[in-house]
Amino acid sequence: MPQLPDDLDAVAVRTWCSLALEALGRERAEIDAINVYPVADGDTGTNLYLTVESATAAVEAVFAAHETGSTVPAAADAVRAMAHGALIGARGNSGTILAQLLRGMAGVLADGGDADRLREALARAASAARQAVAHPVEGTVLTVATAAAEAARDAGPGLVTVVEAAYDGARAALEATPGQLAVLGRAGVVDAGGRGLVAVLGALLETVSGQAPVRHSWRVPAVPAAGGPDGGASCGADSDPRGGPDDCAAGGPGSGPAFEVIYLLEADDEAVDRLRTRLDALGDSLVVVGGDGLWNVHVHVDDAGAAVEAGVEAGRPYRIRITHFASDGTLDVRPHTEPAQRAVVIVVPGDGLAGLCAEAGATTVLARPGEPPASGELVDAIRRAHAREVVLLPNDAGLRHTAGAAAEQARTEGVRVALIPTRAAVQGIAALAVHEADRSFDEDVVAMTAAAGATRYAELAVAERQSWTMAGICQAGDILGLIDGDVAVIGTDVPTTARTVLDRMLAAGGELVTLVLGEDVPDALAEALAEHVREGYLAVDTVVYRGGRQAAPMLIGVE
Repeated sequence: MPQLPDDLDAVAVRTWCSLALEALGRERAEIDAINVYPVADGDTGTNLYLTVESATAAVEAVFAAHETGSTVPAAADAVRAMAHGALIGARGNSGTILAQLLRGMAGVLADGGDADRLREALARAASAARQAVAHPVEGTVLTVATAAAEAARDAGPGLVTVVEAAYDGARAALEATPGQLAVLGRAGVVDAGGRGLVAVLGALLETVSGQAPVRHSWRVPAVPAAGGPDGGASCGADSDPRGGPDDCAAGGPGSGPAFEVIYLLEADDEAVDRLRTRLDALGDSLVVVGGDGLWNVHVHVDDAGAAVEAGVEAGRPYRIRITHFASDGTLDVRPHTEPAQRAVVIVVPGDGLAGLCAEAGATTVLARPGEPPASGELVDAIRRAHAREVVLLPNDAGLRHTAGAAAEQARTEGVRVALIPTRAAVQGIAALAVHEADRSFDEDVVAMTAAAGATRYAELAVAERQSWTMAGICQAGDILGLIDGDVAVIGTDVPTTARTVLDRMLAAGGELVTLVLGEDVPDALAEALAEHVREGYLAVDTVVYRGGRQAAPMLIGVE
């Protein structure tokens, strides 16, 4: 029997994330089904799942970076990764609030994970989530989070005792939500976001106690709710959509704004304060979470362009998602024009390649340094491609499972998806170069797969610390040349290391060299490397692309 943790160390955080993802995966459809406000968009369970999926991936990345012998990451690194992953992957109103709850907890647990710290972490989380919401409403996930924190505060000593109290307090508060919010009482359901939080806390209880809590059925008899003569209460999820009680009946035509707008934003605190004021005047369901220069913004508006423009004025918005609500209040993801026969969706590491691939007709997903896309983002891209057949190019071995999950989801929506397991951007470029929409789908996939498979790939990276590699011991600041994913060259500068990597790759032959330059690499270096190839290798051509802001100074492909 595995030893149970007496505090929330890195391994416990990893286990918690994994169990929370499993729990939300089991209950996602049921949570979606009881999602009735601020619009009955039926996606709360999915949004929570995708948010936790991003948090889990971030924690796994921390462990992957530390898996040398028996070492594990520090607890502070794990909880911060969890919070950051949730922030960048947060989806929807409830997912955004969950990200803020995890961020609030991480701010305390980074300094220790014993019972007393956990009490403080839960209190900090509940407070942070309320501050992030423009117009907090009781009977929501905020109420459930507050109840969990209060129960933990009054619990006896011991980590298991505190977590069990928090879970029981959250469950009791969830059961009471239909009496606090009219739309829940009329529908005979508990709050969907609160139910998701109970699942997450249940996973934490299983982590520290070794026993999963008993699952409950949360559907309740429809009852009048407090708030007015007709049982009306303030509408809204965790922020308050404007309007009287009749407007609160989720799902009625014209019951709320037309669009959901979500984006990540790089901005300072003062600019975000101004943004909150402006977005609050534009719409409702406003939640802004984050800090330290990175924020996740969620709002429901009629003027989606104005919401994005407000973000541009505040800082640099990216990963912008705009979803139209159907007339019945649900999220309208149906195409409004005849879909194309075939499209390519490609993940790229920099904005330069994104522009290049978009010009070639592909739908792009930007993978920023340290922020790999979640499966939900890939599903969104497949939907945006608006085609009956889609070729998906993940361009990263670490995205194999994520891309596979996205492909499976898209297939359930009637899209034929072929996943080509490209491991690097240069392989994706090679596959895109031979794409022909006029030939049969199978023939196109075979040709693209062959082109990707015939492309060896390399990248230059800067070593962050001293470590063992297949090429020897590197020091912090060394330039590493990775060929097909393994460190093959350790150098002191980019030009010399790049030439050495090219020589090793071309020793096995090749006809075309592809160089993708990071934003700080001068054009003169590309010209020098192209000259090096011309002088040393007859009949080998070189093409150069600007990758823009990307993690690697240079990507190299040899076909």
